[in-house]
Amino acid sequence: MESASSLQNEGTGNNRTLLLLIGLGIVLLVAFLYYFYIPPATDIGPEQPVAFSHRVHAGVKQIQCEFCHPYVKKSNFPGMPPVEKCLYCHHYILHSFPEVLRVHDWLESNTPAAWVKVNYVPEHVVFNHQRHIRKDIECKECHGAVETMDRLKGTDFKMGFCIECHEEKKANLDCWSCHN
Repeated sequence: MESASSLQNEGTGNNRTLLLLIGLGIVLLVAFLYYFYIPPATDIGPEQPVAFSHRVHAGVKQIQCEFCHPYVKKSNFPGMPPVEKCLYCHHYILHSFPEVLRVHDWLESNTPAAWVKVNYVPEHVVFNHQRHIRKDIECKECHGAVETMDRLKGTDFKMGFCIECHEEKKANLDCWSCHN
């Protein structure tokens, strides 16, 4: 006949195995959720009103930033492309693609594209794209390699980022250049 202590040890062993399996299951579930859901959601920017890929347009097709952002050389604001700009090409290329058909609908109903902003500068800062372009600073120095991104993650620009760049390039660090 087995002793009570050996039965208790066997029961404790089963409990430990069960707890180990449950713990391992929880760890695997958390790892799965992290690696398959969290990084993709944090590594891309917000969804736009139509699926637009900077990787395809700026990368594969090598369309210059200024073509779609027409005011970047003459204004503080780069300008977001109007639907007519999209259809300049897409009237001929992929004209019946579902996303392009939505742009056609916008044009016909005189509805502007409701692009979602991805880059932010504090309200008290006046950023001048024009000055930076005149100094031959490439867009990717601030915006990253957009030609490799489908959806832009965007940036919440902070003062330290700008100061570091200005120091590196020996550019003006006068407060009133940006804070006016």
